[in-house]
Amino acid sequence: MCKHCDDTSLSRRHLMLGTGAALAAGAFSLRSAFAADEPPQNTISPEAALERLMAGNARYAANTMQRQDFSASRAARVSAQYPIAAILSCADSRVAPELAFDQGPGDLFVVRLAGNFVSDDGLASLEYAVRFLGVPLLMVLGHTNCGAVAAAVKVVTERAELPGHLPELINSIKPAVIAAHGRHPSDLVAASIEENVKLNVKRMKEDAPILSKALAAKKIAAVGGIYELATGKVTLL
Repeated sequence: MCKHCDDTSLSRRHLMLGTGAALAAGAFSLRSAFAADEPPQNTISPEAALERLMAGNARYAANTMQRQDFSASRAARVSAQYPIAAILSCADSRVAPELAFDQGPGDLFVVRLAGNFVSDDGLASLEYAVRFLGVPLLMVLGHTNCGAVAAAVKVVTERAELPGHLPELINSIKPAVIAAHGRHPSDLVAASIEENVKLNVKRMKEDAPILSKALAAKKIAAVGGIYELATGKVTLL
């Protein structure tokens, strides 16, 4: 190998090590910022985090949401965040996880894109939430009447053609449609929405080494849910 290649390889290795050290140091400083106060709100079990989310959703569906004072803890959130869950949600404008679970700023770490599937970049964001923010719970949140899934169904069943970068997005959802189609459900779109959530929860669980290791140690849990647009209720799968 040439000297230039050796130098380049070493430079990249040093850059990666330096970046990792900086992230770790940043996470440490965030947690140290509140050391004198009570433990961070996300120092809870995955089960407790899920219970908090579902209690919030029950309030939301019943239109009895808690009053939020968004300015009260704004200054504290400048230097630290302790989200209780990381949620992979659809980008649909009718789905807002913070509202659906009646949570405030700093409570949820949300990754959103049409079709709520795990992309490489989204997966890296979830890894960051677990590794550096201490999130105890991961959730894939699908929803009824999902346009992205409906489009994937048309591509699979009718060979519909879509413009721009949409085919790339649909390709990530097609496996769920194909799996659901094999069961011959009465409502293929609804079945595909559910299958899409299940497949992406599975992908999160298989992510190595960060998520799979945390799951094996029972430091986190990964679940899936469907948000009902008409009622606001989230049903866990």
